[in-house]
Amino acid sequence: MSPSGRSTAQALLRAASLVFWDFDGVIKDSVEVKSVGFERLFLPYGTAVAARVRCHHEANSGVSRYEKMAVYLQWAGEPVTAATVAEFCLRFSDLVMQSVIAAAWVPGVREYLLANLSRQRFVLVTATPEAEIKRILEALQLTACFAEVHGAPTGKADAMKGALQRWQCTPTDSLMVGDAEADLRAARTNDVPFLLRRTPLNHALREKYSGATFEDLGHE
Repeated sequence: MSPSGRSTAQALLRAASLVFWDFDGVIKDSVEVKSVGFERLFLPYGTAVAARVRCHHEANSGVSRYEKMAVYLQWAGEPVTAATVAEFCLRFSDLVMQSVIAAAWVPGVREYLLANLSRQRFVLVTATPEAEIKRILEALQLTACFAEVHGAPTGKADAMKGALQRWQCTPTDSLMVGDAEADLRAARTNDVPFLLRRTPLNHALREKYSGATFEDLGHE
């Protein structure tokens, strides 16, 4: 990332009093971990099904696994019930959680969070189940960085709306940092400015998004 691009991203971040953060692909480079996890979970149903699942997941990053799992179960020929969705989501969690914890940090993000948590208010909004993301944050010693943590089943747009109201923050004084179309939609629903983290999987989003982007927040 060029120094000017990084400076623009950091300037946007520092100007916001309330910052919403996605997790996978924004704080941890863990999107690939989850792609591999979905592929492994459905590999017993054949390589074609597993490849289709992975492709769909990568095209719908930021969407709750509960929503996607029902589609994947149907492709696999499994009954789509609340019980089977819950079972497969639990299996997926067992496959990926430790790998998410061990995944590489997005450069500069952890340092930014720790350096600015007393100056700004940070709220985490993710499609990861809430209990799971809280365990991950605890393992990473990041719990104290966030005033609020929201995961599935709460939608990102609803979580953002509630936080803006609770902290009496106007949308223009806030910022959403994300890497997926779902993050951008949630921000636009709440009239919140958006900062896009560029990843190998969001080329399509970048082609139609003209706002600020960054790849890392490392020091210049």
